Amino acid sequence: MIEARHLRVLRAVATTGSFSAAGRQLGCTQPAVSQQMKALETSVGTPLLVRTGREMRLTQAGEALVRHASGILAGLTAAEEEVAAIAGLRAGRVRLVSFPSGSSTLVPTALAALRAAHPGTRVSLEEAEPPRSVELLREGDCDLALAFRYEGAAVAEDWGDLVVRPLLTDRLVALVPERHRLARAEAVAIGELAQEPWIAGCPRCRGQLIEVCEGAGFTPRIDFATDDYPAVVGLVGAGLGVAVLPQLAVESVRPRGVRTVRLEPAVRREIVALTLPDLAQVPAVSATLEQLARAARPGGRG
Repeated sequence: MIEARHLRVLRAVATTGSFSAAGRQLGCTQPAVSQQMKALETSVGTPLLVRTGREMRLTQAGEALVRHASGILAGLTAAEEEVAAIAGLRAGRVRLVSFPSGSSTLVPTALAALRAAHPGTRVSLEEAEPPRSVELLREGDCDLALAFRYEGAAVAEDWGDLVVRPLLTDRLVALVPERHRLARAEAVAIGELAQEPWIAGCPRCRGQLIEVCEGAGFTPRIDFATDDYPAVVGLVGAGLGVAVLPQLAVESVRPRGVRTVRLEPAVRREIVALTLPDLAQVPAVSATLEQLARAARPGGRG
């Protein structure tokens, strides 16, 4: 019989590449990891690892078991949480992953409401941009992921295996210094900024910026690139360039020294909450989804 604790150990060994590193990740000793791996190999009746000196690699059987481990562990987590909620033994927990502008806008309102309604529910938060956040969900390392996808992007997102809860449509806006020639404009075509130096955001947003600019017939000259939205605003405010940011990102900072101008034609991204089908049935996850949806409604963030 394969035990869940053995699968967690196997996944940790496969991820870290050694017993000692897996032990540190799991909070146990290297001998304990070794013993559990031996027990798992005994259970399945075949070697799962090949050890050559200091190197370690998965056998074909090991690779197959690791592929199935995430789904198995997610299903077990869903079962444990639902049974615990029904039995009234505990209120449950939710591991949430969000991109930064979601963490500073949607998440605080949602979690405050969740705590007021269900004070026993524990929520942990980790930040990651898609597609990494989606990978964490599929790997069983979180229960709920806030993610986004751009309308009309060249590469479509494959979320067919996930439960997708649309939250809001986030429009991109141009940021220009307050003394810029277009600072008082109601709207601007991105082509009007073709000759400007650019400040780019996160890698995903950077790629979308280049795609949109090339669609308008030019390649942006990116002088600065940073994942930090306040830094983007600060650089624009200092007159060092222009930028395009999602409205939600602008909402999460104080845009001093800059003006936001509507982009035409509109460029939008869809903000969604993602989870696995089994986890969507867990009361704590379902309640968190509902509060995120309420926070995303007009006026939902105060």
